[in-house]
This record gives sequence, C-alpha cells and structure tokens, in this order.
Amino acid sequence: MKESKRQLQIGMLIKRNFGIVLQNEGPLIFGSTFITVTDVKMSSDLGIAKIYVSVFNAEDKQAVLILMREHKHRLQQELVTRIRRHVRRIPSVQFYLDETLDEMQKLNNLFDKLHDENQM
Repeated sequence: MKESKRQLQIGMLIKRNFGIVLQNEGPLIFGSTFITVTDVKMSSDLGIAKIYVSVFNAEDKQAVLILMREHKHRLQQELVTRIRRHVRRIPSVQFYLDETLDEMQKLNNLFDKLHDENQM
C-alpha cells in the first residue's frame, strides 16, 4: 500500500531527528557502535513509526537492537522533545534491523570470488 504524502513527511521528520538523537544518546547507550537510520515507515493513522536501522562496528547486531528496545523510553523522549512542535500526535516507535547493506556486502563478496575464479 502506498504511503500518503503526510506519512512520508512525518517519516522524514522522524528519520532526520532520530538520527540526531542517536548521535547524542548513542555513545552513552551503545559505546562505539555506530547506528544509522535507514528508513522510517509510518502507520496509516501516524500512530506508529517503524524505524529501520543499520548497525556498524558491532559483533552482535541483535544485541544492539535489544539495547535500543530496553532504552526505548529514553530514545523516544529525546525524539519527542525534537518533534513535538511539528506533529499533532506523538507516534510510538518500534525498532527494526535493516540488513540491506549486509546482504549487499555478501553479494559483492560472492561476485568478487566468482570473478577471481574466472567463472564470470
């Protein structure tokens, strides 16, 4: 189902501001782990923001996601202070791991291996 213009606008607002929240709060929660927001999908009623993140510099990416969920209240409160003037209703946030970059890296490695073995 195609997202409405308002869903896209609020999603971009949250993506931009949650990235800043992660820059500010991330080192306190995750240490040297680097997390980027890759996408935000809004529910049709704008009540839920599904935030997709990529995790770098971490062995266990699922553990980082669990940490984010454990600190959800803190992260959401920081987001609320940044966006409350721009939205009527504050959405609840949910975190998901975006593994697109990992999959791309695996494919690139596979293509490199095939190329090295002259199979391409």
